[in-house]
Amino acid sequence: MTIVLNPVWSNGVQKLKVVSQTPVKPARGLLPPAHDEQIHAVRCMQQLRSKDKPIEKYIYLSQLKDADHAMFYRLCLANMSEITPLIYTPTVGDACLQYSHIFRKPEGLFISIKDKGNIGKILRNWPRINEARISVVTDGSRILGLGDLGVNGMPIAIGKLSLYVAGAGIRPESTVPICLDLGTDNQKYLDDPLYLGLRQRRIPLSDTIEFMEEFMHEMSTVFPKLLIQFEDFATDKAFAYLDSFRDRYPLFNDDIQGTGAVVLSGFLNAAKLSSAASGRPLTDHRILFLGAGSAGVGVAMQLMSFFKLQGLSTEQARDRIYLVDSQGLIYDGRGPMAEHKKYFSRKDYNGPPMTDLTDIVNYVQPTALLGLSTTKGAFNQPVVEAMAALNPRPIIFPLSNPVRLSECQFHEAVEWTQGRVLFASGSPFPEQEYMGRVLYPGQGNNMYIFPGLGLGAILARAASVTDSMVEASSLGLANALTPEERAQDLLYPRIERIREISAQIALSVIRAAQKAGVDRSIDLRSMSDSELLAFVQSRMWNP
Repeated sequence: MTIVLNPVWSNGVQKLKVVSQTPVKPARGLLPPAHDEQIHAVRCMQQLRSKDKPIEKYIYLSQLKDADHAMFYRLCLANMSEITPLIYTPTVGDACLQYSHIFRKPEGLFISIKDKGNIGKILRNWPRINEARISVVTDGSRILGLGDLGVNGMPIAIGKLSLYVAGAGIRPESTVPICLDLGTDNQKYLDDPLYLGLRQRRIPLSDTIEFMEEFMHEMSTVFPKLLIQFEDFATDKAFAYLDSFRDRYPLFNDDIQGTGAVVLSGFLNAAKLSSAASGRPLTDHRILFLGAGSAGVGVAMQLMSFFKLQGLSTEQARDRIYLVDSQGLIYDGRGPMAEHKKYFSRKDYNGPPMTDLTDIVNYVQPTALLGLSTTKGAFNQPVVEAMAALNPRPIIFPLSNPVRLSECQFHEAVEWTQGRVLFASGSPFPEQEYMGRVLYPGQGNNMYIFPGLGLGAILARAASVTDSMVEASSLGLANALTPEERAQDLLYPRIERIREISAQIALSVIRAAQKAGVDRSIDLRSMSDSELLAFVQSRMWNP
C-alpha cells in the first residue's frame, strides 16, 4: 500500500493526514467467499451489455462508478471504444435532456445566482478541497447542439471528468464537476415539475459578469491548485469569459480551444493525404466552415496554425478560411454581425448574399469542408459531390454532436465520393466496406486532447493555459499515429491507446508551458524528455 501525507488545517494549525492511495479490501465476511475481481469485471460487462438502450447503459455505469469507481474505470480502460460513447457523446446528450427525470444521487457542486455574495462558502462545502486539481464548469446554456438545458447540463461536466480519469489517469478524488444555475430560457424545463434547477429565466449579462467575477476569484482562493475547464457556455459568454479570465487564472475553454486543437490534429494528417493525391502544396488548402458559433470560430482560429506552420503569414492564413452561418457566406458587405464573426468576414466578396451551400462550395472551391452547425444533413449529396468534383480526396469533417445533428453520415460521404473521402466526425460512426476495402472514419473527439492537456497543465502547475500549450497538444496528437495506423489512412490514433497518447501530449504541453514561462513546477525543467515522460506516467492513476 502506498501512503501519502496530505497537509490539512485544523483550528489554525497545519497537520499531516495519512491518506491511503489504494482502496482497502473489505474484511473477510463482507464479500462472498468466491468473489474474484477479474470475474466480477466480466459480470459487470455482462450486466452492461444486457441493457437495451444507451441511456439505460449510462444509468448503470453511473451507479457502478458511485458504488465501485475502481471497477468503473478498469472497465473504461479495458473497453474504451465501447464505453466512451456511453459516458460521453453521443449518449451524454440524452442524459442531459433527461437529467431531472433519471436523477438518482447528487454528484458535483451546484452554485446558483441565489448564492451570489456567498459563493466562497458554498465552494468550501466540497468535501475534498485539498485533493482538487481539475474542475469542469458549465452553465448549461449551450449543451452540445441541444440548446439551453439549464441545470440539466451537469452530466456534461461529470462525463468530461470521467474521461480525464480514464484518459489521463487524473485521480477521481481530484475532480470537481460544477454546474452554475443562472436560470434557463427553455420553457419546457420551466414548466417541468421535475426540473431540478431554478424556475426563472436567465439573468441579464451584467449580472452574469458580476457573478462570474466572484466565482472565479473564490475558486482560485478555495482551490489554489485547480485547473478550470469551461464547457458549453453560450457563444457570446464563451468568448467573453475566456478573454476575461484566461490571463488571470489557469483555465481553458474546451469548445473553443479543445475542439480547435483536435480538429487541427486531424486536419494536419488529412491535408497531407489530400495534397499527396492532388499534387498541390499544403499552402494551397482552403477551408470552408459551416457554423460560426464558439466552436466554429474557435476551430477556425486554431486552423490558422496549420497555415502558419507552412510558413504563411497571419493574414495569408486568415485569407484561406471561409465561414458560413445561417444567413450564408460571411462577408463585410452583408451588414451588421456578431463581434466574434468579424475576424473571418470576407473582404474580397461584394456580391449578393450567397446562401446555398453548393453554390458557396463552387465559389470558394475549398479542399476541406467542416461542419459545426448542428444542422442535420446540411452536407447533402449535391454538396458532397461538389467537393468530390473539386478534389481527388476531399476533406469532409461533419463535427456536430450528437449523431442526430451531424451534417452527414460516414456511409453517405463514402458513397457520394466513391470512397475517396477523408472523413472525421464529432460522434462515432461504424467503419464501412467499399469496393473490397474497409474504410475507417476518424472521430475528432476532444477526448484525444483535453485529458493530456489538463494533465500537462496540472503537473507543470501552469499559471495560465497559453495558445502555445494548446497547439502543442494538437501537434502531439497529430504525431501519435503508429505506422500501422498511417498505412490505414487513419486521421486519429485508435482510442484504446488514449493513456499512451495523453502521456505524450502532457509532455508536449509541459515543455510549451516552460517555454512560455508560465510553469511553476520548475524542477521539471531540468528533466530530459525521457525522464519527463517517465515522471508523467508515474503520476497517472491506475484503478
